[in-house]
Amino acid sequence: LSTLHLKDEKTKPDANGAVVKAEDNVEKTEDEEKEDRAAQSLLNKLIRSNLVDTTNQVEVLQRDPTSPLYSVKSFEELRLKPQLLQGVYAMGFNRPSKIQENALPMMLAEPPQNLIAQSQSGTGKTAAFVLAMLSRVEPGNKYPQCLCLSPTYELALQTGKVIEQMGNFYPELKLAYAVRGNKLERGQKISEQIVIGTPGTVLDWCSKLKFIDPKKIKVFVLDEADVMIATQGHQDQSIRIQRMLPRDCQMLLFSATFEDSVWKFAQKVVPDPNIIKLKREEETLDTIKQYYVLCNNRDEKFRALCNIYGAITIAQAMIFCHTRKTAGWLAAELSREGHQVALLSGEMMVEQRAAVIERFREGKEKVLVTTNVCARGIDVEQVSVVINFDLPVDKDGNPDNETYLHRIGRTGRFGKRGLAINMVDSKHSMNILNRIQEHFNKKINKLDTDDLDEIEKINN
Repeated sequence: LSTLHLKDEKTKPDANGAVVKAEDNVEKTEDEEKEDRAAQSLLNKLIRSNLVDTTNQVEVLQRDPTSPLYSVKSFEELRLKPQLLQGVYAMGFNRPSKIQENALPMMLAEPPQNLIAQSQSGTGKTAAFVLAMLSRVEPGNKYPQCLCLSPTYELALQTGKVIEQMGNFYPELKLAYAVRGNKLERGQKISEQIVIGTPGTVLDWCSKLKFIDPKKIKVFVLDEADVMIATQGHQDQSIRIQRMLPRDCQMLLFSATFEDSVWKFAQKVVPDPNIIKLKREEETLDTIKQYYVLCNNRDEKFRALCNIYGAITIAQAMIFCHTRKTAGWLAAELSREGHQVALLSGEMMVEQRAAVIERFREGKEKVLVTTNVCARGIDVEQVSVVINFDLPVDKDGNPDNETYLHRIGRTGRFGKRGLAINMVDSKHSMNILNRIQEHFNKKINKLDTDDLDEIEKINN
């Protein structure tokens, strides 16, 4: 599968090409929020070498509840074109993932059906909608038939890679990238059957420049809708593109989260949808021992951490800080003490973050110091200790219970015992901890020296 030549475009974090740097405690601008989400999504794609085995149950809501609900346990059941089946197997997919079992029969049904699907990174959704696009293409027709929108240039490239891999045995299929910096001659028509791009450029190609005839599009995919709508402009552009498409065009929308804003947007661009949702996983803290350590200030927290360090590095630990500044300071101080630590920080390029996580995964560093933003959605299975150097609070200074659960939930996975240690350095942080205890109805004990021996046992 050949692609339109792309000029090497340097990553530009925000819509205006400006690199925005925020002070740690200033509320995020819209562009930074988008950058965080987009970076997180890209990071997950870079560090995932295989599908995540999710334990979430999938809930399917059908447009027509009377029609039978099909799900498949093998790719053969989908009656794919042989060259596509070959592409699927060459990518290492042996059987459909949970989301694919339900989504693929809907996406490939005749007549085509619309779909809104919730799926986290690593659940195989990109491969699913790519398969749907490739299945609908008439290779003999040399014009765009499938259109996929991604929130950023880098995410479009990642999806493009999946299209290229899956279409490897289907040389008649061609792919074009509608992204900033990809300049075509005015008046030129595109002969590639699949176009992937960012909303602004795609809108230009459809309306102003007329490179694409939107009336000939059969499949319209909106990927990472939650990241997309973090930018107001993208939301409007996506809706304008959707309105140019024919009534019988198949609309597929994917989002990792389903906040109200995502729902409202999805319902505007996807008429009469089938819906696939993930039921919220009942996360349990039963296998996780939780402690707190009383200190008077940051330096005391650091000393306490050094005392615990020997006990925790038998396994692997993650240390969470509230700001980039604290994370940087802590990693530097620990290194100065001769400890080997890795630092994940917001100003790193996504590729650099991926390299740090890879090293941590491989056990080259036993301790990872990070902020919330960087750690969202990262699964490192061998983590058995989480330390909250700062307790998680929301922007109003209230306990962020969901983040607390998310942070410490990294340890007690797969039935293993885990450990969470919370550093408390003021009356205010003790109050936060008490409210967290009340919320989860779980007692958090004070850490004593005897407990350190217990910790070593947990880790061994």
